[in-house]
Amino acid sequence: MKKNLLALTLAMALSLAACGGNSTTADSGSSGNDAPPAETQEPADSAEPAASGETYKVGICQLAPHPALDAATEGFTDALNALLPGQVDIDPQNAAGDTPTCATIINGFVSGGVDLIMANATAPLQAAASATADIPVLGTSITEYGVALGIDNFSGTVGSNVSGTSDLAPLDQQAQMIQEWYPDAKTVGLIFCSAEPNSQYQVDNVQKYLEDMGYACTQFPFSDTNDMASVVQSAADASDVLYVPTDNTAANNAGIIDNICRGVKPVFAGEEGICGGCGVATLSISYYDIGYKTGEMAADILTGKANIAEMPIEYAPQFTKKYNPAICEALGLSAPEGYEAIAAQ
Repeated sequence: MKKNLLALTLAMALSLAACGGNSTTADSGSSGNDAPPAETQEPADSAEPAASGETYKVGICQLAPHPALDAATEGFTDALNALLPGQVDIDPQNAAGDTPTCATIINGFVSGGVDLIMANATAPLQAAASATADIPVLGTSITEYGVALGIDNFSGTVGSNVSGTSDLAPLDQQAQMIQEWYPDAKTVGLIFCSAEPNSQYQVDNVQKYLEDMGYACTQFPFSDTNDMASVVQSAADASDVLYVPTDNTAANNAGIIDNICRGVKPVFAGEEGICGGCGVATLSISYYDIGYKTGEMAADILTGKANIAEMPIEYAPQFTKKYNPAICEALGLSAPEGYEAIAAQ
């Protein structure tokens, strides 16, 4: 009888142990005995916040403080902050118009291991293209990438670690703008900085269009601010109308041109910033918009959605005819139909 009671007790104990083991397995949701307890397992989507919250370092090298370049940098920064909020550490630096300083800034970005460089204007782009073949480089406020980078027969895609946006407005339409305002003029003086290859590109092409219209054109290059005033004075003395392309040195020193030409000779400009300082009219783009587009390109590159080597250069989507009311008043001019006034600076 004692043996039977002992056997019954042992059977009940084994039965309870078996039930307890089945209950634990069912509650864990696991089909294997080597799975950790439910409360110690990581959630299945725990890696997602880390991936979406990845951070990037972006360096901006802007050639000089100027309304057009400032607007491009602002658009770029706004786009990155909107598309990758809280994920981008942006380091904006300004070379204050000094080309060697661009190289110093860019080399600092390279040694600091930034994930992307934004080069605002030709000199920073050239410095970045020379400094690295690995870090993605996006330019903006660049007129013609083939000229800036020395690429013959440029197809529109650099094909390396460089891409970006262009600020080139149609040069044939800029020439037509001069004809619209001054159809009876005979001579046009083309003022530009000889140290900027994209300025040379612009005046060469505008000159062809103007000469096809019957104007006699003369180029008046200045090397830097030291000879700028004397060159502008010579151009004003020798020409009925003056043209200044999208030129960083001219943009930074539009006051020199204005002091010589206001109320005396009309100046037509390649972009709104120069026109606002010394010009009659311009065919304008939005530098904020091309900067924003550059920021969108940067976000795609940083997140792996696009390969920079395959990204073609992007251009402004629209152009607007604008005039400077103060300069027009000084010359006794009325703007033709279809022109918008530039806001007073």
